[in-house]
Amino acid sequence: MQSHVITSIDQVTPEWLTAILHRSGGALTSGAVAAFDVSAGRGNWSTSGTLQMRYSADAAGEQPERLFLKMVNTDLDDDEFFGPSEVHYYTRDYLDVPDAPLLRCYDGQYSSALQRYHLLLDDVSSTHVTALDKEPTLEYGLVLAEGLATLHARWWGEQALAEAGAPIHDAAHIRRFVAVAEPGVDNIVEYFPDQLKPHWPELMQALFTRHLQALIVRAQDLDGFALIHGDANCTNIMVPREGHRPVYIIDRQPFDWSLTTWLGVYDLAYALVVDLPIELRRRWEIQILEHYHARLIERGVRGYSWERLFDDYRLCASMGVYIATEWCRGGPHLSMAHIWMPMLQRSLTACDDLECSALWPD
Repeated sequence: MQSHVITSIDQVTPEWLTAILHRSGGALTSGAVAAFDVSAGRGNWSTSGTLQMRYSADAAGEQPERLFLKMVNTDLDDDEFFGPSEVHYYTRDYLDVPDAPLLRCYDGQYSSALQRYHLLLDDVSSTHVTALDKEPTLEYGLVLAEGLATLHARWWGEQALAEAGAPIHDAAHIRRFVAVAEPGVDNIVEYFPDQLKPHWPELMQALFTRHLQALIVRAQDLDGFALIHGDANCTNIMVPREGHRPVYIIDRQPFDWSLTTWLGVYDLAYALVVDLPIELRRRWEIQILEHYHARLIERGVRGYSWERLFDDYRLCASMGVYIATEWCRGGPHLSMAHIWMPMLQRSLTACDDLECSALWPD
């Protein structure tokens, strides 16, 4: 299917859309796409188009009014790349999970030869915004915990990950993941000492030695490990403009150095520690984590205790520091400090609050 990868909006035709929708389970049961209007867009790693659909008079079926076409060049400029993970996310990994928090996907194709892929998805911009654009609430945290538990439980533990053919990261891969972010520490300490508590520079240095070793040791026991999203930040979570359900988790685009099979609670730690205001995280995190744990059990996860989940959360909370410092690996990234500095401060505060360093070997 490599020849079917769409690399430009100009390649989209009514005939192509008609064929896609006819084979998409009720989207178009008769008739055709007569025409469409396009609004172009761009993301961090993609180009896109929103398609306003028009159908023939004899069309029948659901006839979606708006579709979102995402086109991605997976070969980045700095020796990094994306693989087919996002295509698999929508077209393979959760097809047997009807309540997974994913947008409906009408078509997804990846070409290793072209190093490109496309996705044709429901456009929900009329009903949803990113979590960044809506005030967080406890209910949001609980619904997100349910959605993540739904994804994680499907590919939970060593046996399921083996069935999925998902790679189990070895120590070398974990070291690479950490090493990508490490240069950012010196840049931050040099340029932003007034933004850091006195003990934080030493704490950050310890993360890249003691905490790294704790990650390597923890990865030797796959209890608690799952296929993860890996980037559950507030711009990758679509929430309703009104109410709290449904939530959609979008943009699973791991780099070649990212962690793709890891402690499931990492995704929730990302959302709670890196993005939530500190006081809200302190107030809500236990209730949200308990809800996540309960939903895992409801979905068949066994033998993963609350105590172990909470320790894994503490281990993953510290990883928020890597997320923040990675922004500065090439320099202090002054223009984006308003984004990554709050991430860093929240993550280091969580390390203090949760006494995360007690889990790291001496």
